[in-house]
Order: sequence, then structure tokens, then C-alpha cells
Amino acid sequence: METKWLEDFVSLAETRSFSRSAQLRHVTQPAFSRRIQSLEAWAGAHLVDRSSYPTRLTPAGETLYAHALEVLQSLQNTRAMLRGHNAAGQDVIEFALPHTLAFTFFPAWIAGLRETFGPIKSRLSALNVHDAAMRLAEGGCHLMIAYYHPSQPLQIDPERYDMVVLGHEVLAPYAQMGVNGRSLFDLPGHAARPLPYLGYAPGAYLGGITDWILKQAGIPVHLERVYETDMAEGLKAMAMEGHGIAFLPRSAVKKEVQSGALVEVSLPEGQTLALSMEVRAYREKPAAQWPTAGPAQLLWQHLTQSNGSVHSSR
Repeated sequence: METKWLEDFVSLAETRSFSRSAQLRHVTQPAFSRRIQSLEAWAGAHLVDRSSYPTRLTPAGETLYAHALEVLQSLQNTRAMLRGHNAAGQDVIEFALPHTLAFTFFPAWIAGLRETFGPIKSRLSALNVHDAAMRLAEGGCHLMIAYYHPSQPLQIDPERYDMVVLGHEVLAPYAQMGVNGRSLFDLPGHAARPLPYLGYAPGAYLGGITDWILKQAGIPVHLERVYETDMAEGLKAMAMEGHGIAFLPRSAVKKEVQSGALVEVSLPEGQTLALSMEVRAYREKPAAQWPTAGPAQLLWQHLTQSNGSVHSSR
């Protein structure tokens, strides 16, 4: 039995909705349902009455719910105690970031922090957006940093997490530079001859943003997907070799644009497909496991003072 199954079950008991709990737990609804079924298999009893709406617990489920709260609270208290033992010597701040931000945003941002905040020891976990959110939810990091755009909102509970905006990033299409400083490929392409498109793998956050940009373009953009990966660095490498058009963060291609290896691609008459996103930091709201004067807490205070007050995580 995994503790996350209990956390899933407690969420379901409180929301009475499989879909809402799946959102809060940062998993798809089918995956969430499978985890509840795994818990029921472990318990040897039906825990949820699936014939009713809103969802109700069975008598066995009500019994487990009460004990699950005690078990999870005990684990939380134990974790807080263990962290307290290490607090005096623990000066490393743990970050969870999507791969692209780990390569593009984080190095320059942490360098700037050393100038304004002072020396900082950090440990970075580069993950996909889903796993980074899970790392935050499971207490495996102090801060999660992620992109945000209203078209692709992260399902992060504002009652549990604080948020601060760290900056902005622009996502735009790039391709190898051809003759006369122009792109090797001219948008919007033709239905009979679609342009080669280097896309993000299904489920990638920037892939969802890219799809939204293309839908909002106002005119048909004719692209044919010839390659995909979930990492912007991989798309950039392919674009530099002339394999197609890729939507990339401007910070990731700054040097390549300056050197002439890549050029931003626009629609006719200079209409841009660029879109601005926020870069946000999230943390779990203060509790016993956050030392009052610990480095992570001090950093958060610095960020909120530098970038404005704490926001709801919506």
C-alpha cells in the first residue's frame, strides 16, 4: 500500500468528486480511479459507492477515512520532527522545475539571487510539469517553479499553496536562418505543402500552449509534424539543423538568434505568433515543517518583497 493512495482517498472523501480530486492530485481521472481501486484491493472492501452522485463513501470507506486522517497526520508530524532535527545544519533549498525552465530560466535567475539575496545553496530536480507538481504536493521540494498561462492553468490548490510571479517568458516560432536573413520556412505554409513542424510530445505543457497559439492565429497555419520531444532543447537542436519550425522560449534561443543560427518566424505582414507567459514560484503554505528563519522561508520573504505580495495560486 502506498501513502499516496491514502492521500487520494482522503481527497475523494472531502471533494466527493473523482474529477475534482484528480485535478487536485495532478493526475488524470483514469489514473486517479485506478489508484482508488488499488486501495480497495489492498483493503479487501469497497470504499466508495459509485452508484450515487455526488460520490459517497461506503461504511468501510467511512471507517478507513477516519483512520487515514490519523495515519497521514502522524506521518506529517514525524516528517516535521525529522526535518526539525536537521534544521540546524540544513541550508540547501530544494527546487522542482520543468526541464525547459531548468535549462533556460534557473541559471540566470539563481545568479541574480546571489546578488540581491546573498549566497544560496540549491538542489534542483528537473522533471516534467506533472512530476514537478507532484514533488511539491508530496513535500519533496521547498519551491516549484513553472510556466503559467490562462489557457493552460495548473491545478494547484490556492488553499494549500502560495504563489509569486518571478518574471515572464515569451514562446515564439523559430527556424534556421536562410538567405537574406529570412527564415528557411515561410508561414503560414500551404495546405498542399505544409511546413515541417517540430512539436512537443503529447502532455507537454509548452505543447498545450503552442496548440492554443495556433488556434488563435486568425488564419490557417499549415504544419506537418515531423518530429516531437518533450524538451525544448531537443527541438532547438533540430531547428538549428534546418529540420523545421519549433516553438521555443526566447530565453532558450537568445544566443542562437544573436549568432544568426535561428530566426523568429512571423506570419505575413509581420503578424506575430509570440505569446507571453508568467514564470511562477509555488510553495506550500507555512506549517510546522517550515522553520521560521530557515533559508527557504527567508528566500520566499525576499521573493515576495522583490516581486510583490504573495498571490493566490489560481
